[in-house]
Amino acid sequence: MARNLMTALLFVAGLGCASTAQAQAAAGSAQPEHRWSVDVGIGFDSSISGNINSSAIGTLNGTSVVILKNKYEDVYGTGLNFRFGGGYMFKPNTELRVNFTLQSLDADLTRMGDFGASNLYAQYDDYQSFSMDFGLRQYMSLKPSIRAYGEGTIGLGFIGETDVTLTAPAVGLTLDATDFYDRTAAFTFGINAGLLFDLKQNVGAVSNVAVYTQLGLRYVSGLADVDQLVATGLNTINDESQRWAIPFTVGVRFQF
Repeated sequence: MARNLMTALLFVAGLGCASTAQAQAAAGSAQPEHRWSVDVGIGFDSSISGNINSSAIGTLNGTSVVILKNKYEDVYGTGLNFRFGGGYMFKPNTELRVNFTLQSLDADLTRMGDFGASNLYAQYDDYQSFSMDFGLRQYMSLKPSIRAYGEGTIGLGFIGETDVTLTAPAVGLTLDATDFYDRTAAFTFGINAGLLFDLKQNVGAVSNVAVYTQLGLRYVSGLADVDQLVATGLNTINDESQRWAIPFTVGVRFQF
């Protein structure tokens, strides 16, 4: 699924590049009159791979423990994020961009595995992140008031420390696994495709107001290791914490 989506997005980006080349050939050295823009949006990420914890077998408090794999969507589901950013049109259909994304996801109570003869449950902290991405966007005109675009981004995501409370009700065990994941600076990479719909021209200091809808594919590298689980046999629980997600965003763009 991820491979097919990536192929489609790269195809759209390629069309945008071709359109840019044609526009430049027709317009010669013409440059955009209004180069700056800002936008705000809201959306959600749907994870397609990555584990908040991987499976493992080991011991805790001298008791055998089996940990089951939990994906991000098992614990956090699909949550909203808030996005804002800006761009500079250095060519008629080519824009340099910087985007900032805030995300906070509530965690559901999750079955973690088995602690001896008892079920083991986990309550994770909320997933909180702030990311900064730099990108290049290519536009392609479909109609006078509608443009398609493709873009690629690269950046850093800052993910808050994640604690978890482990509970085995049948044996009366409650264990606070503080600093289950350390605060992490993660590498991010994304490709996006979208549509921009122009609404109004020359509103005060704003030369153009438009709304947009965007679909993409985004990668976030793995979280920091769990130091306190070394020598328990559970240190592999961090494996595969990197994640791929499909972000969908709608928003408003103002050009100056």
